[in-house]
Amino acid sequence: MKYHCVFHRIFIILHVKTEGTISDRSQNSKDMKLVIMTKSTFFVEEDKILTALFEAGMDNLHLYKPNSSPMYAERLLSLLPKDLYSKTTVHEHFYLKNEYALSGIHIDHPADGIPTGYKGKVGVTCSDITQLKTMKKQADYVFLKNIFDCIEFPEEKATFSDGELEQAARQGLIDKHVFALGGMTIDNVRYAKDLGFGGIVVCGDLWNRFDIHSQVDYKAIIAHFERLRKAVS
Repeated sequence: MKYHCVFHRIFIILHVKTEGTISDRSQNSKDMKLVIMTKSTFFVEEDKILTALFEAGMDNLHLYKPNSSPMYAERLLSLLPKDLYSKTTVHEHFYLKNEYALSGIHIDHPADGIPTGYKGKVGVTCSDITQLKTMKKQADYVFLKNIFDCIEFPEEKATFSDGELEQAARQGLIDKHVFALGGMTIDNVRYAKDLGFGGIVVCGDLWNRFDIHSQVDYKAIIAHFERLRKAVS
């Protein structure tokens, strides 16, 4: 059913493109960004895998460990080469941004707002298309959440119809400053491109290729990341 949904959406977009309604808003391939979000829980080999991903070309990592102690985030960062900090954005524990000279901070809930006195790059996650215009004015970029069913958190379901996303694209609400989040896989990169998203945020599609409880070989993760890079380029 999941793949049926993907192919159905791709068919719709291709059909609309033939009518010339969205094609003019589609991103140029070179502008499509690939954001990798960490697994929501910490695990033993994580620093090694992240370092290998950076070496393979990852340039936009989001450190996302909801409701975790900052002590563990500090430990993970301390295990990464310092020259990789400038490619890393932190969710929660925003003091880490300055302490480790990170790229910026990311707000998961728009109602939380940007910390008082904060200066620097900031992103925000939005689950309401009608808020996109406002959110883009307040942040450097926006993650539009729940495009597809979430892979890591099955209870988080897709909340937009094809028609709603197509209309947002026509209105210019979806643009290079908005990234697609939620169930993004290598199979729906083209869908995001054709809608005009500036990038995709990948989490489960990458991390479900490594069993944190039994595996030590992470070649499959690196190989899939390289496929993702090729797909967005």
